Amino acid sequence: MSANDAVDSGIPVPRLATVQPLHDFVLRVKWAEGARAGREDFVDVSPAIFSYKVYRPLRDENLFLTGILVEDGDAVAWGDTEDLMMSADTIQSLAQESWTPKEFADFLIRNRLTQEAAAALLGRSRRQIATYATKGPIPRVIALACYGFESLRRDRFLQGTGGIGAQPPKVHSGSPPDPTDRATPRQRVLP
Repeated sequence: MSANDAVDSGIPVPRLATVQPLHDFVLRVKWAEGARAGREDFVDVSPAIFSYKVYRPLRDENLFLTGILVEDGDAVAWGDTEDLMMSADTIQSLAQESWTPKEFADFLIRNRLTQEAAAALLGRSRRQIATYATKGPIPRVIALACYGFESLRRDRFLQGTGGIGAQPPKVHSGSPPDPTDRATPRQRVLP
């Protein structure tokens, strides 16, 4: 194989069809190719802008709002030169970390989680979970926690230690739990 040969990994490469920078460091993008092809997303790119030095100039919202599509949809560039760019791959990663209310509701259904169980699992109130599932927005940390939860279940399933088919955790609300549901307390062994 020569240095110029392309290797197909089988993973579709993301490419943007359109991009529109909006206030609060959000890009409205339509995907031309890749895993999200045909979708339109509102992508919060502030995690990249406020984490990496290369994107520091974009903290000026006036500059951020000048973003244009370059390199046939492979990137978004800002400023007069194309020195400041964010790849479609980076934008896709950030898009996957942000969910719509429908995607969150699908997560609950897929994992057979009630709103009460999801609230206990994610450390939120039941009311907040209901808001995520109906009108959003879903914080990035919640989307990442949901990905982690599903990954943990999948890993346990593959290892045979429990998993995807397991029932969601029991959440006790109102009256105290039944004492017969508790495990026997451990005995302390003195040396």
